Amino acid sequence: MDGISIVFLALSRFIGIYLVLLIIRVLLSWFPNVDWSNPAFSALSQITDPYLNLFRSIIPPLGGIDFSAILAFIVLQFVQSALSNAVVALSSSSYMAYSAF
Repeated sequence: MDGISIVFLALSRFIGIYLVLLIIRVLLSWFPNVDWSNPAFSALSQITDPYLNLFRSIIPPLGGIDFSAILAFIVLQFVQSALSNAVVALSSSSYMAYSAF
């Protein structure tokens, strides 16, 4: 595996972890009594809200339901899939180059 494949793989893994954090954030938003001043919840909010706010400016809440998180998940999963496909493509192309020798 070459250097760029390792970078793409690391980014893909990071996005996977970030997706889990987003899921936790969205699930916690369904509970109105969550204390967002708690350090753990506050940190989660500080990590995920800037990304979610990008999509909240595009899709405002409709009827009190925030659909922007769905778009945020779709975009992140698309990027993660593209990175994973790039790793596979780079790995197979480097394998083909090495097998030619």
